[in-house]
Amino acid sequence: MAEIRARRQALEPWERLEAQAADLVALAELAAEEQDAASAAEAERELRALQARLGELEHQALLSGEYDNHNAFLSVNAGAGGTEACDWVEMLMRMYLRWAERRGYEAETIDRTPGESAGSKSMTARIAGPNAYGYLKAERGVHRLVRLSPFDAAHRRHTSFASVNVAPEVAEQDAEINPDDLKVETFRSSSAGGQHVQKTESAVRITHLPTGIVVSCQNERSQHKNRATAMKVLAARLLERRRQEQEQELARVRGEKAAIEWGNQIRSYVLQPYVMVKDHRTGHETGNAERVLDGEIDEFIIAELQREAAPAA
Repeated sequence: MAEIRARRQALEPWERLEAQAADLVALAELAAEEQDAASAAEAERELRALQARLGELEHQALLSGEYDNHNAFLSVNAGAGGTEACDWVEMLMRMYLRWAERRGYEAETIDRTPGESAGSKSMTARIAGPNAYGYLKAERGVHRLVRLSPFDAAHRRHTSFASVNVAPEVAEQDAEINPDDLKVETFRSSSAGGQHVQKTESAVRITHLPTGIVVSCQNERSQHKNRATAMKVLAARLLERRRQEQEQELARVRGEKAAIEWGNQIRSYVLQPYVMVKDHRTGHETGNAERVLDGEIDEFIIAELQREAAPAA
């Protein structure tokens, strides 16, 4: 029954679109026969709306992975660049939170490790909405920023790196977590939240001993809720690790290089000496970096999903 519902939900939008297209053809034919300018203008408006909806459905058709329709945990970690990289982490996280807001998704930061003097060494957010993981998986990789540093008294140009990791939200049982493999610690939250958060050890850190994966959550006042969220993040990370291992094994068999190294970025955001955002996988680029950093990244996401879906040459 679940599979039937899923298939029906996938087909119904196309069936509605087909019916709307048939109605539009009838309206256009009627407008032409009667030379009705008002009906012709209405048909043109309907056509534009139909084309926009068709584009959305075509984009959704690119999402055929097992977990593409799941919510996502998105983590951004500072790389080379010191304070600059920590600031870049916050810029990227803001970009993704604005993207989620534009799409009507729910988004919240669940963990943050502050930088030594500014910014954040790492940030993790939960983004919930239709196909959140399917879209955001296109953002995995190293992102490079070039700009005049606001932290440099000489105002020199700096290059910073940050890595983006995305994992689907899944049930704990999907990741097959053994409780004996976990080390659970509590600590005082460093995030905003009032006196209660600061004075009690409500934040939770969980270490998965066999893999060394460490996750934490500190956005809730309740230790129980933070632990539940941290376990969801751990399950997602373990599932993502399994996927990466499978890809690396396939790459080894094919003789390909699987790992993404620091500096081997998927996208560059250049703000000085010129302004351009370019994705090095697809070649897609734009000169409006401000718009991209404000969350308008759909064009980059779709270009990468189309590249991945294209048959190998």
